[in-house]
Amino acid sequence: MSLIHVDSAARRLRFGGMEMDCEIGRGGVCPAADKREADGCTPLGRWPLRGVLLRPGRVDPTGVKLPWRWIREGDGWSDDSADPAYNRPVRLPRPFSAESLWRKDDAYDVIVVLGQNDAPPVPGAGSAIFFHLYEGRPTAGCIAVDRADMVRLLPLLQPGDGMEIA
Repeated sequence: MSLIHVDSAARRLRFGGMEMDCEIGRGGVCPAADKREADGCTPLGRWPLRGVLLRPGRVDPTGVKLPWRWIREGDGWSDDSADPAYNRPVRLPRPFSAESLWRKDDAYDVIVVLGQNDAPPVPGAGSAIFFHLYEGRPTAGCIAVDRADMVRLLPLLQPGDGMEIA
């Protein structure tokens, strides 16, 4: 198992011999136990890489070793603590609040799903904590890097790898 190391204070990400700038949540970082839905905090801790979601036509999946799938219009991620599918992928529309994975910007062209609050999900303890593409602003609690850096890093990641946010 290899770890992607995130130095949240320096806004730097390290993996193997690579080092790059990264962005964190608009609310800074917080202990995972204090993470709450919509607080904008990036949860500190070590999170497994669950898999990758890719937008068709935006990134070449050649060489990706983590489990991956294409996203489609109508794909979402539940962020409603009343939803039985909280912090899980869902189809839109639905009667509960959910974030669309098919965005107008490029942030979700690549989504590496982090295993934060997912085994099992605790309603209200944070959802959709992803590793995705940087769009020029702090995230809602995720980790983000430039497209070129993600494209270099993605084929190096293996099943069993994780991300440590400190």
